[in-house]
Amino acid sequence: MKNSFKYIFASIALITVLQACKKDDLNLRPTNDVTAEIVYANPAGYKQGLVKLYASYALTSATGSDNSDLGGINAGFSDFLRLFWTSQELTTDEAVCSWGDIGIPELDYSTWAADNVFLRGLYSRSVYQITVCNEFIRESTPEKLAARGITGSYATAIQRYRAEARFLRAFQYWVLLDGFGNPPFVTENDNIGKDFPKQIRRTELFNYVESELKAIEADLADPRSNEYGRADKGAAWALLARLYLNAQVYTGTAKYTEAITYSSKVINGGYSLKSQYKDLFLADNQNNNAEAILTINYDGTRGTNFGGTTFLINAAINGDMNPASFGVPNGGWGGNRTRQNLPALFPAGDGRAMFFGTKAVVDDIGVFTDGLRVTKFKNVTSTGVTPASLNGTFSSLDFPLFRLAEQYLIYGEAVARGGSGGTVAQAVTYVNQLRQRAYGNASGNISTVNVDFFLDERGRELYWEGFRRSDLVRYGKFTDGSYLWPFKGGVKAGTALPAHRNLYPIPAADLIANPNLTQNPGY
Repeated sequence: MKNSFKYIFASIALITVLQACKKDDLNLRPTNDVTAEIVYANPAGYKQGLVKLYASYALTSATGSDNSDLGGINAGFSDFLRLFWTSQELTTDEAVCSWGDIGIPELDYSTWAADNVFLRGLYSRSVYQITVCNEFIRESTPEKLAARGITGSYATAIQRYRAEARFLRAFQYWVLLDGFGNPPFVTENDNIGKDFPKQIRRTELFNYVESELKAIEADLADPRSNEYGRADKGAAWALLARLYLNAQVYTGTAKYTEAITYSSKVINGGYSLKSQYKDLFLADNQNNNAEAILTINYDGTRGTNFGGTTFLINAAINGDMNPASFGVPNGGWGGNRTRQNLPALFPAGDGRAMFFGTKAVVDDIGVFTDGLRVTKFKNVTSTGVTPASLNGTFSSLDFPLFRLAEQYLIYGEAVARGGSGGTVAQAVTYVNQLRQRAYGNASGNISTVNVDFFLDERGRELYWEGFRRSDLVRYGKFTDGSYLWPFKGGVKAGTALPAHRNLYPIPAADLIANPNLTQNPGY
């Protein structure tokens, strides 16, 4: 597999492409002095356009870390991963942040409102990325290519680019489906600038994402045959498996058999576990990594921003932890750490437990040393080398959006929940492969599984990778009083939340801007 794509979009600021408006409106055409006819005049323009789509996952803008494609939020907070991670982790038992920036305490305490700046930021980032995907898809139809004299192998390549754009759009619609439920909805077929986007209901959006992923499968590259960092069939199957695992939450109808079907397709797609768990989260994790299905790629010298894995590393350490050992000698922001529930999941000998500190209990959210720090992510290579970095701050660690281990756990949970097409014995085999890697031997092996086991095992394997809120919602524990964590509901001992908080609110600003939208119940 090629590594070149990791570095192509690190220099996205050098590429002249269409820029999207800084508005929370899906129904706008990206604008600039440069027209689509110029940008997409030849095959090279389409490749640059594709680069733009992927770069919008890793960067805050095409013009540097001090700028953002989004309005109303600090540029440093506005990249996709930082916003997504915040929504999936700070609101759960896995993480808490000591910072007092507007919007963060409300996430720590599970008291967010419809004007929360970080939830609005995630919503807006997803809307933005859908918007730029829509524009690329509009400009890559067979008719457009023919009119521009693009034929033969070039047209075939662009057909694949178009499928990848549809995948990236489907992924962002999944983010909105999972977090906000009933967002505005626009595709390349809608009129531009004439009508307000209509609202789509959660079940309809589930059906759309499912149908898109199936429709593009034939046009995507085979698993592990595309450039590193680009979507292929394996990524589409992995998202379908994730979608089906949560189908009962999204639609009221379970689809565990389908989750088994598609996780099995990934498992049999040529992927394999990386031998050392810790190496998945080091700065050379793009090398010899057959576990990665799709990553967000970062380069600490080009295309830098204060989000992504730079955020994950710096926010979890302070000067007492020797920042240089994490590959950010000028870093250490002292913000994020665990609530005691997370380290309590790990028995002795489980090598996935990567924590620092002496006080696991969080008595005061504002004290960084209350709660163990997570040392899972490091901007150093597997040989201990720190990559070159602008100002010694930015990370070159790539972040896995999908990896094989998740698919093992999807398969097992779907079997435990009664899905057909899999076996308990096979589920145990997959889990034990993860645990043998974690323990370094067979001492952590299990002989059977049940539904509850997988919530804890997902916590051990996937912690701080952006899964926890979705997992707790699926298990009925995100708002329920039967499972508590420190400061859940704003109470030190934790308390139940109203059930409507299983969904985030539609941002108040978009409700004002778009009369077609109605707020999610309870907000």
